[in-house]
Amino acid sequence: MMLAALALLAQLAVTTDTAGGTVRADTLWSQSLGTDKQYLVYLPPSYDSEPARHYPVAYYLHGMWGAETDWVKLGGIDGVMDSLIAAGGPELILVMPDGDDGWYTTWNSLGNYAQCRREPPREEPPESYCVPWPHYDDYIARDLVAHVDSNYRTLADSTHRGIAGLSMGGYGALTLALRYPDVFSAAASHSGAVSPLFAGPKPFEAPPRYLRSMDSIRVHNDRLWGVLRAAFGNDTLAWLSRDPVTMVKKRVHAELALPPIFLDVGVEDFFVDANRAFAYELTMLGATFTYREWPGAHDWPYWRAHVSESLAWLGMHLTDSPPDDPAFR
Repeated sequence: MMLAALALLAQLAVTTDTAGGTVRADTLWSQSLGTDKQYLVYLPPSYDSEPARHYPVAYYLHGMWGAETDWVKLGGIDGVMDSLIAAGGPELILVMPDGDDGWYTTWNSLGNYAQCRREPPREEPPESYCVPWPHYDDYIARDLVAHVDSNYRTLADSTHRGIAGLSMGGYGALTLALRYPDVFSAAASHSGAVSPLFAGPKPFEAPPRYLRSMDSIRVHNDRLWGVLRAAFGNDTLAWLSRDPVTMVKKRVHAELALPPIFLDVGVEDFFVDANRAFAYELTMLGATFTYREWPGAHDWPYWRAHVSESLAWLGMHLTDSPPDDPAFR
């Protein structure tokens, strides 16, 4: 029953027209990165008219080669949130940070800060993305969350704070929720790189196989090896420490609770088999999670079409009255 209500609410988000909330650009100093970073914040329709009210917060992370503006400019997330609210969904604050190509983790190396500053600038100034201390996980979970809670009327506890993302951001959402359960209480991934060590089979059949040597990891990730080596490291232990499958298994074996997890992926996406493998691992561990596959590829048409599902799912988890359905626990 609740699953049907979620689907209806998500569908209404595409068809309902409303004046809605506002989107603002803001900046914070990140001690974890050693630089200023920009982010966008969506404030719901009642934010200005109800000054005593506080709101749950959902953080939305961009993917590789993306920016903090992606979810608004390319995904229309503000309009989708407006429509969900108009259809009866809860009002949320949305925060969309600039994560560079940092994989939302503490890098295994410092990178070449001096060389980065000498390279031709991108669309943003080099001091924004040439960070001296690439602690991208602490930047999101500590610096950004503290800044948002201090500057906006949030419900400043993990129960009312969730995180989501696409592709690299889906990886970030899962790993940040697993590493910082005191900060985030639920995680949603669209087309996420949720199993970076997945090797096959393709098409997926259980049980999954995984990359076990650095040679195989390097060959498998040849196109992105430069940034992945800096972020994930050049030895298997470093990769395992950043692997969501390994993180989930460690928490379960230590009898620690997993956050509620939402996964979706397009059936034409190159990450579809890795997502199926991750869902298989969750099932074998007895975890409760929500998994969806839809027609589509690894692109913005897919993410625009399905961001309403993660917004509705997070809205249900982050409010004071979560749904009485095991799929949402």
